[in-house]
Amino acid sequence: MLTLKQIQENKAEVIERLKIKNFDATATVDQIIQLDNKRKATQTKADQLQAEMNALSKSIGQLFKAGKMEEANAGKEKTAVLKEQIKALTALLETTEQELQAALVQLPNLPHASVPAGKSAEDNLTVREGGEMPSLTNALPHWELAKKYDLIDFELGVKLTGAGFPVYKGKGAKLQRALINFFLDQAIVAGYQEVLPPLMVNEDSGFGTGQLPDKEGQMYHVGVDNLYLIPTAEVPVTNIYRDVILNAHQLPVRNCAYSACFRREAGSYGKDVRGLNRLHQFDKVEIVQVAHPDKSYETLEGMVAHVQTLVEKLELPWRILRLCGGDMSFTSALTYDFEVYSAAQERWLEVSSVSNFESFQANRLKLRFKEDGGKKAQLAHTLNGSALALPRIMAALLENNQFEGGIRVPEVLVPFCGFDLIK
Repeated sequence: MLTLKQIQENKAEVIERLKIKNFDATATVDQIIQLDNKRKATQTKADQLQAEMNALSKSIGQLFKAGKMEEANAGKEKTAVLKEQIKALTALLETTEQELQAALVQLPNLPHASVPAGKSAEDNLTVREGGEMPSLTNALPHWELAKKYDLIDFELGVKLTGAGFPVYKGKGAKLQRALINFFLDQAIVAGYQEVLPPLMVNEDSGFGTGQLPDKEGQMYHVGVDNLYLIPTAEVPVTNIYRDVILNAHQLPVRNCAYSACFRREAGSYGKDVRGLNRLHQFDKVEIVQVAHPDKSYETLEGMVAHVQTLVEKLELPWRILRLCGGDMSFTSALTYDFEVYSAAQERWLEVSSVSNFESFQANRLKLRFKEDGGKKAQLAHTLNGSALALPRIMAALLENNQFEGGIRVPEVLVPFCGFDLIK
């Protein structure tokens, strides 16, 4: 959430920068400024009346002591009037603050200066790429390989739950577990502390990281208990630091977490949802950092480098994209997407997003820090990234490593799964 100071002091800049995200903020910004001014004026008037009533209450006692009963009773009548006026102003203040909050949460985060203009994924910029493109003939897509080698049962998933909930079996399950352990171990080596978070969160957590009120239609809601199944471990892990004031010497804070992720993916249809390409439940290892504002972009580059080492060790062809304004999330200031190439599908598959949210989430979370010896707390910066999401990684591994007699397992995963070939 943008701060009122940002909006009040930089109105024109806020409106102009949000155009990069194809968001016309003019009316909302004007509404926010008007409501903020109304809130301030109402608060000032309420404070003045409260001060007047306090002074009057004190004088009434003195008048009674002096025997000036008529003046004292007149003062009491005026006090009653002031109480009603203050009550009305307090109610107005509460309503105004609610309206102001509702308007504030409509504004997306400001994009970083390096974010390119654009409306869709076609306008994203390729930053760099690497890896060797596989040369295969008569390559099978992963959903056919999964059936051929009895690795993943999509039909059984439909029976048990519905489309988008696959069942991993045998070596497919072991390979899935191997990827999770590999990603976690690599994150720990890189200095991240592992946490195992809940798979459901409350409304405050959903609001803190920006899923609410923007994306409630894409999350599974447990209505009886008013809880939400997490779309990513980012939500519970980042919320660990909600309403927390850190010391500057504690920054950056690094956490990694494995979790199942749940997404309704409403409106997703067509060939791009075949097999593992788009699921309602999938596994992911997430990396999250809380950073000093002066160092958050240095931190972002370090996180991107970490994800790059993962796809390189998996021997997958990869590329990194800087997302354009129209393809960025509501909460992000700058996002890099990682894609790996699918030889059988002959297209790139997104496997990670690494983002800096600057102070946008921290403002909603009330996540702050103090400089050593400092008295005033300031907002921290939050960042996260997929390291990595498993479904499309699994798809690319199966497709790119197939040969006539089976599927080769990348060398780095063999110690984790216990086999080097799927025959």
